Amino acid sequence: MQKISVVMMVKNEAHIVPQTIRAALQISDDVVVCDTGSTDDTIAVSKAAGARVVQEAWLGFGPTKNKANTHALHNWILQLDADEIPDLRLQQAIRDLSLENEKELFRMQFKSFLGDQWIRFGEWGKDFHIRLFNRKQVQWNEAPVHEQLIYDNSFIITQLPGFIEHKTMRNMAEFEQKMKQYGLRGGEKYFEQGKTGGWYKQYTSSLFNFIKNYIFKLGFLDGKAGWQVARMNAWYTYLKYHTLQELKAKKQ
Repeated sequence: MQKISVVMMVKNEAHIVPQTIRAALQISDDVVVCDTGSTDDTIAVSKAAGARVVQEAWLGFGPTKNKANTHALHNWILQLDADEIPDLRLQQAIRDLSLENEKELFRMQFKSFLGDQWIRFGEWGKDFHIRLFNRKQVQWNEAPVHEQLIYDNSFIITQLPGFIEHKTMRNMAEFEQKMKQYGLRGGEKYFEQGKTGGWYKQYTSSLFNFIKNYIFKLGFLDGKAGWQVARMNAWYTYLKYHTLQELKAKKQ
């Protein structure tokens, strides 16, 4: 049976990373925490929880994940963020894998939380990502944000049972700060890609995003939290296009 390394990129995650490491140790004998400049106790608590800590400069999500994966002892990588905790069913499913085919990718469903509330609908309701792969066959692209794995049609994608519990935002202040960072990075990515769009795009796209998530994807069924998630995702969309317009204006 092939062994798996669990690799996490972290920064200032001392409040949650020990819980994720404890779950990861149920899957792997090699849990790597790649710290990108924490100023809290993340490094100390990660070591105390049983992880091997390495440090790397921040190069953007895609490049930094690829760099972090070079520190793994095993070629099979389970890539997690500090706030992504495999539940017991998923842990068992991963332990049961033979991992004989290096061109098999494993997709997992996310169960995302705002504070203590599980968000069942809207943008976060049906969230799936490939997180287990062989690094000899697959790497992340170079995108600084919203990175993706590079693979072709010759790969097999297998859905695993269980969930990754995504303890994504502890409160609205943290939510707002993260969406602001992602929105700015997203706008910079659009600018680098030469993406076009008039000034009106920041308004029409954000409005459509809100309606899609709150109405069509039933975000309203999550109550107040559903409203907050839909509103913040719309604001994130606005920030992307607003940042794009500002960068385009500076270039002129």
